[in-house]
Amino acid sequence: MTVPTFPPGFLWGASASAFQTEGAADTDGKGPSGWDAFAARGRIKDGADTTRGTGFHERYREDVTLLAGLGADAFRFSVSWPRVVPGGSGPVNPAGLDFYDRLVDELCAHGITPAPTLYHWDTPLPLDEAGGWLNRDTAYRFAEYAGIVAERLADRVPMWVTINEPAEVTMLGYALGEHAPGRTLLFDALPAAHHQLLAHGLGVRALRAAGAANIGIAVSHTPVWTAGESEEDRLGAGLYDTLTNWMFADPVLTGRYPDEGVAALMPGPVEDDLRTISAPLDWYGVNYYSPTLVGAPRAADALDSFSGFTMPAELPFGIREIEGYEKTDFGWPVVPDGLRETLVQLRDRYGDRLPPLYITENGCAVDEAVADTRRIAFLEGHLGALREAIDEGVDVRGYFTWSLTDNIEWTEGAGKRFGLVHIDYDTLRRTPKDSYAWYRDVIRSQKANGSAD
Repeated sequence: MTVPTFPPGFLWGASASAFQTEGAADTDGKGPSGWDAFAARGRIKDGADTTRGTGFHERYREDVTLLAGLGADAFRFSVSWPRVVPGGSGPVNPAGLDFYDRLVDELCAHGITPAPTLYHWDTPLPLDEAGGWLNRDTAYRFAEYAGIVAERLADRVPMWVTINEPAEVTMLGYALGEHAPGRTLLFDALPAAHHQLLAHGLGVRALRAAGAANIGIAVSHTPVWTAGESEEDRLGAGLYDTLTNWMFADPVLTGRYPDEGVAALMPGPVEDDLRTISAPLDWYGVNYYSPTLVGAPRAADALDSFSGFTMPAELPFGIREIEGYEKTDFGWPVVPDGLRETLVQLRDRYGDRLPPLYITENGCAVDEAVADTRRIAFLEGHLGALREAIDEGVDVRGYFTWSLTDNIEWTEGAGKRFGLVHIDYDTLRRTPKDSYAWYRDVIRSQKANGSAD
């Protein structure tokens, strides 16, 4: 299979996040995040040193050079909120802002579009300790921080992401306790979802007030396949679909929650908040990795754990194993057509309300050192499926692979490798993998064929 030609102006990029790469946890005035505290409690499975990361804070110029070598049009990185505003609110840390100023300048000098994400899970610890996303005030503090960053960088940053994957923060961080801050609230975690969405809407307003433009959000989406024909199977799959896909996309794109039951569980003046949450976007970001097979709860074939996370028995749905597909090192099935299915589903659900799309994350964990043939096959298959979605009329403007380099994969530590570039965690040496050369050649070929400006 070869990668088909993409439309003119299609944007090619790669992604990363601050907590997973920067390191320098206690340098240049950065404050601790909730994830720093979570890691310090021994919650990183392989004991990897999250305070070191990949050394991006010190070696960002090297990584920008790698991006330039790819021919990448854009780099989606994240700004560390506690590096810029250590307390979550109050005094700004000038050295933290200076770092992102230098990074943006370095990217611009190489002709690479900076595409910062303002929140990729690293909540300042004082806000986490005050309730984190369960506390409505956190949304307002986020908007203040967004304005601070935009006032410094908006003159050179032509693409912005407010929040990354609010579903994962809600479910893994507040419902199941598998990610920071480690709360196990199950459905009582829903206020965390609403307050992240409110933060997004307030953040859009703050960004535009500071002169920023071309603003979107990065939301994870998974095709939900129903495990069986029973009513219980259909109800379980429908609930999971609502919680993982539509509870976040519907408020942003339509100004309402997907059903009255969900809306009734949300705190505050929900109708007023939804008007803020649904502020018009310039684009919508899709993070896609795999489908999910879901059915009745407590069935004999329901999984006790999923992606390494324990699934409580009291959940009103059951996740099943998807058979018949190759698996990544995370155990996720490799289903390229799931990306096409997701994009077509979004187009059909939202119609004219759906802004142009970007694939803001897509990649796989495979531990193949440098000769990573499985990653190449994964990316090739997904780019083919993406082109099929475009051929079916879905307006997709660009693709960011996850990730540029290997990184600290949250609770998995250094054990799950997503990068086009291998990181030796002893020396922090960077070694481009075969997938790096493959992706570089894809981008060159696309540009030669006129798909990119």
